[in-house]
Amino acid sequence: MEPITDPTAKAALLAADRAHVFYPWSAQATVNPLALAGAEGSYVYDYDGNEYLDISSQLVFTNIGHQHPKVVEAIKAQAEILCTISPAHANDRRAEAAQLIVSHAPDSFSHVFFTNGGTEAVEHAVRMARLHTGRPKVLSRYRSYHGATHLSVNLTGDPRRFASDTGTSGVVHFFGPFLYRSEFNATTEAEECARALAHLERTIQLEGPDTIAAVLLESIPGTAGIMVPPPGYLAGVREICSRYGIVWIADEVMAGFGRSGDWFAFTRHGAVPDLITFAKGVTSGYVPLGGVIVSTEIVDTFQHRPYPGGLTYSGHPLACATAVATIRTMEEEGINEHARSLGETILGPGLRELATRHPVIGEARGEGVFFALDLVKNRNTREELAPYGGNSQAMNDLVSACKANGLLPFTNFNRLHVLPPCTVSEAEASSILERLDVALEAADAHYEG
Repeated sequence: MEPITDPTAKAALLAADRAHVFYPWSAQATVNPLALAGAEGSYVYDYDGNEYLDISSQLVFTNIGHQHPKVVEAIKAQAEILCTISPAHANDRRAEAAQLIVSHAPDSFSHVFFTNGGTEAVEHAVRMARLHTGRPKVLSRYRSYHGATHLSVNLTGDPRRFASDTGTSGVVHFFGPFLYRSEFNATTEAEECARALAHLERTIQLEGPDTIAAVLLESIPGTAGIMVPPPGYLAGVREICSRYGIVWIADEVMAGFGRSGDWFAFTRHGAVPDLITFAKGVTSGYVPLGGVIVSTEIVDTFQHRPYPGGLTYSGHPLACATAVATIRTMEEEGINEHARSLGETILGPGLRELATRHPVIGEARGEGVFFALDLVKNRNTREELAPYGGNSQAMNDLVSACKANGLLPFTNFNRLHVLPPCTVSEAEASSILERLDVALEAADAHYEG
């Protein structure tokens, strides 16, 4: 689409927005939103005639890009037939969506429980695990995000849980592997993996294995820092969970459906979970949808025992039609393969090369179209450019510089995440690197090493 210049429309929009919209995760008096007029492919457009390469994929969900014509057409077509129906009734789009989703999961999975998004998927996966095992506790890692409803925000390991965490949800946190900021004094990936697995098993032993229903892990933690697990870690988690009769829940809400270059990020780690949560990329965010992919063993628990849970819009026909179109488009256009190639040949090498020239980059890490730059004041001490759980003028300057160079960024604490759509072209990916090269000078100005 062509850039739009309409200051009158912008002023009216912002006036109505600030008069009536209550923003999440924000002090309302300080909110200053960017007013967007449209989007297409890898770009979004504001009302001042500016276009931005979207390296946030919004909240990391527009995996097939903005306004993909095949999916937009599928939404229109479904709206003409059946917009909505109660989840008690079968509908063809729900059945097809479930079948397609299961077809890309490991062979041990057979069913899908549909939700409206990722946080509900986590809530229901934990409920299933507790009922399946008859145990109350759930283990999740620090440096994680699992949602914002009561249980899922308690399962979250980052500071966003602090205001809601009363320590009464049966949640126990543990440290996962993260070599750059190792909690285990490790110096190699192999050491980090071994020590993190030993720490997890010791936590299980000290909490009492017979009290633990599940271990919940983002296959690749997303907003917490995009820490790809070291070789052997997820396989080790699988072995520990199997030995103690604990359900392994793989949270694929952000990492799944192409973001890591695979349908699911755990795939290349040689380990299979018991439950998989998903959302975001399954519809590219065009219509909200999430769910739990359920293994046959856990389905069997509820064959003659009612599952005590449901949602008014579970398996919503319009959302499921969107999922069908999104998955079919990903299959037909080789979007996963494209994302994996971009990560291996352009984004990964390019971001690591930027780290050689910008001292503020402590580490560039990720895979597919799922990368983070860990920004530091000093490479030797690895002191963050913004405090854990907070912000800084340095990060504010970087965000402004990104926007001035035509990038719509995603930042969290001291990190700049690089998360374009999985469909971003090679030329656009190269342009992202060129624009970041300029924008990072604003952060370099705050380097103290």
